[in-house]
Amino acid sequence: MFDTLFNYPYLPFLVFFARIGDVTLGTMRIIFISKGKKYLAPVVGFFEVFIWILVISRILAVSHDWLCYIAYAGGYATGSLVGIWVEERLAIGTQLIRVYTKKAGKTLVAILNKEGFGATMSKGEGIEGEVHIVQTVVNRNTAAKVEKLITTFDPQVFYVIADVRAAQHGIFPDNSRLFKRWRIGK
Repeated sequence: MFDTLFNYPYLPFLVFFARIGDVTLGTMRIIFISKGKKYLAPVVGFFEVFIWILVISRILAVSHDWLCYIAYAGGYATGSLVGIWVEERLAIGTQLIRVYTKKAGKTLVAILNKEGFGATMSKGEGIEGEVHIVQTVVNRNTAAKVEKLITTFDPQVFYVIADVRAAQHGIFPDNSRLFKRWRIGK
């Protein structure tokens, strides 16, 4: 049955979907490397290259087939989109949110603290006068919630979000996980 899948009528479809799979894995591997997931990236890379070798070997076996070439290129393009979509859903990593507001920064710090986010405020001077600078480091999967809190506090707020490679000793809200109760020591 496996050889039947690699025969012509099915081959362009197999190439297309396999290419989506390996490019998605490639996108995830690059993201894992950038986030410092040094043990996960090689595992993902193994499967990425394994799929790629299977696909390219079949395409070279039928090197005259333009439909396979189109499926290969289409799978690559689609795999890039799917990889980005998957990465957005996983929301791996930590982010620094830096807020510049003319309103009372202590009030925003209190709002963030009430929701379980640690925050630090300092004062600065901008082109339009004094501003309060509020900084918080959050897990990426909670950044949207913090953005909503910030824009509700000050609809005219200016803020920036940057990826953080590592964070230590911060105050983070308890992230409830589905399998948390099975973690060793709990």
